[in-house]
Amino acid sequence: MQDRRHVHETRQDDTILRVRDLKVSFRSYGGLVQAVRGISFDLKRGETVAVVGESGSGKSVSIKTIMGILPSNAIIESGEIMYDGKDLTKVSEDDFHEIRGKRIGLIFQDPLSALNPIMKIGKQITEALVLAQKMNPKEARGQALELMNAVGISDAERRFDQYPFQFSGGMRQRIVIAIALAGDPEILICDEPTTALDVTVQARILELINSIKKSRNLSVIFITHDLGVVANMADRVNVMYAGKIVETGTSEEIFFDPAHPYTWALLSSMPDLETKERLLAIPGTPPNMIFPPKGDAFAPRNKNALKIDLEMEPPFFKLSETHYAATWLLHPKAPKVELPEVLKARIARMKGGGELHA
Repeated sequence: MQDRRHVHETRQDDTILRVRDLKVSFRSYGGLVQAVRGISFDLKRGETVAVVGESGSGKSVSIKTIMGILPSNAIIESGEIMYDGKDLTKVSEDDFHEIRGKRIGLIFQDPLSALNPIMKIGKQITEALVLAQKMNPKEARGQALELMNAVGISDAERRFDQYPFQFSGGMRQRIVIAIALAGDPEILICDEPTTALDVTVQARILELINSIKKSRNLSVIFITHDLGVVANMADRVNVMYAGKIVETGTSEEIFFDPAHPYTWALLSSMPDLETKERLLAIPGTPPNMIFPPKGDAFAPRNKNALKIDLEMEPPFFKLSETHYAATWLLHPKAPKVELPEVLKARIARMKGGGELHA
């Protein structure tokens, strides 16, 4: 059993971003919405960390806090985000101008709303280059064309002067990636970058992000509601529910040896093209974060919940040096609960195939 505050400590010096006990709330007419309730995680150089959870789990709020783009009704109640010797929860907006878009890039969820519909694509990329790298217009044009080629935009010279509506959804997302790379960042944050894309295009965008990460030695934070999306991308996975990280581990540990009932539910609800099984849904709804539930927030939706789940929040239990889960089912005195049959079968197929796949 481990105290939540110390689970994610690391003594290694390759950590590029360190989040500790971050709590973020929002003022609303109904009260204070407790969106992020004390999360901690590390991002190391050259690795991909996925943050996974349903809508409203707090994952996008965490990223907006890192980027310094929270709305005016947000309150950072406690915690720190350490990057390059600075706590990003305390830096000024002027300081963020030297970080956001330059040293930390962001790929948005919806490329159509991320791009200016009445500005030519080339102009949008060159503006990012001029702003981030202080290039003159001629240098910026040449670099913009290189970026367009790098992200797979064919016939870049011609398409440089086209507008967003002349590009498909997948091509627009490639342009958004090019803009995110314009500042030559060392951290790339991907906030649900494939949500609006069909499966084939989604796979190509994921391959592109992976390729760019390796070629530029980027550190990546990947936000998604779909564990299947990060199956072959993430080095480590943090599963979020109701503003907290409830399980953390390597991709292999999360996919092959999941320990939290919420992780079981997420994995069981993934579409599986290899079988004709009915698609499973997670019962119930996420809690009201103005009045977060006492104890384990997932307990009302968990058929295996124990009495203590409704009374006391579980600590993290250690399964390995890299794998922790916050569930009372891991307590030595808890009754033994088997994985859902559909999940057992899926894990067996994944192990048999020798790789992770949705």
